[in-house]
Amino acid sequence: MSTVVLFKELQSKLGQKIGVATLNSEKSLNSLSLEMVNLLMPQLLAWQADSSIAMVMLEGAGEKAFCAGGDIVQLYNATVAAGQGNYTAEVEEFFTQEYQLDYLIHTYSKPILLWGHGIVMGGGLGLFAGASHRVVTEKSRIAMPEITIGLYPDVGGTYFLNQMPPGCGLFLGLTGASINATDAKFVNLADYFVTSEHKKYLLEQLLLVHWQGSAKDNHKKLSDLLAKFENESEQQDNNLIPAANLERFIPLLAEIDNCKNVEEVVTCIQKQKSDDKWFNKAQNALSHGSALSAQIIKRQLSLGKNLSIENCFRLELGLSVQCAAIGEFTEGVRALLIDKDNKPKWQFDTVKQVDKTMVDRIFTSPWSVKSHPLVNLGG
Repeated sequence: MSTVVLFKELQSKLGQKIGVATLNSEKSLNSLSLEMVNLLMPQLLAWQADSSIAMVMLEGAGEKAFCAGGDIVQLYNATVAAGQGNYTAEVEEFFTQEYQLDYLIHTYSKPILLWGHGIVMGGGLGLFAGASHRVVTEKSRIAMPEITIGLYPDVGGTYFLNQMPPGCGLFLGLTGASINATDAKFVNLADYFVTSEHKKYLLEQLLLVHWQGSAKDNHKKLSDLLAKFENESEQQDNNLIPAANLERFIPLLAEIDNCKNVEEVVTCIQKQKSDDKWFNKAQNALSHGSALSAQIIKRQLSLGKNLSIENCFRLELGLSVQCAAIGEFTEGVRALLIDKDNKPKWQFDTVKQVDKTMVDRIFTSPWSVKSHPLVNLGG
């Protein structure tokens, strides 16, 4: 069997090295498994401690995806085995390890270039969002579509969706809408646009950089190089720059940002009349998504506005294991990936019908502060 993550170290012309990690499960669109997480974590820590490593690059095998999300079928099987109302140690372990990896990337001392080509969704976006240098291409398709499987935008979504312009994070969380490179830069999810044909030349130039011993200097050197490549991409391949989708709906986004509750938000989105196919698809996804998830998402993002990134991950771990126990997640995955009938039987038909005590239960951590699996995150 092939290794699910490939690691290599490239020698630059002037001595320093570049660590490259490649998610290597092309058939599954590089879906993030626990095995991948457990390989990435120690290697990233080793590279961070290695003075000969100037920077790190993360990429996905193949041309279709960096990472299409977490291995939710693996989680589905573990959740079904536990029975409704419960979650297994396997579920807790997966989310705990995944969030620790995401947090490491957010706080990594050395520059991380993340090549976000193709599909970047769910767990893949958790890796992408925290990198210091996030590159998108003309083929990038970014989304947090968890509402379609009875979950919510985790992997740091509580934090990074709140860093977006007003209304954007809530809209993307509730609709699972897919955004392109132009939109990703608009919502602060990406830093540079580089066309995919420039990747080989970019790698060659990375090896010619005069990397320093200082991480601060190396961050700037990588930024300068990527800015140069972005400028060249925009000048030479202007026709490949995707048109904005999200930015066209700024008045609507501002309106939903001022809504008091999720019922008002849903009404606001659904009453918007448009012949825009991208927006209509977002409206349709909201209509068919989990009403329980919609309630979770609105409360999650409201709470997240005042939380540190460490506490965002702590909140999410509790939410994730509670969502696994409640049954909505297994029904969503069943309909999408197991039986593939695309007809989930959600527990509630509308956001107004959602039992608020159930939402309260989901937001109740199963651990005390001292026994929380992420109690030591950040120190």
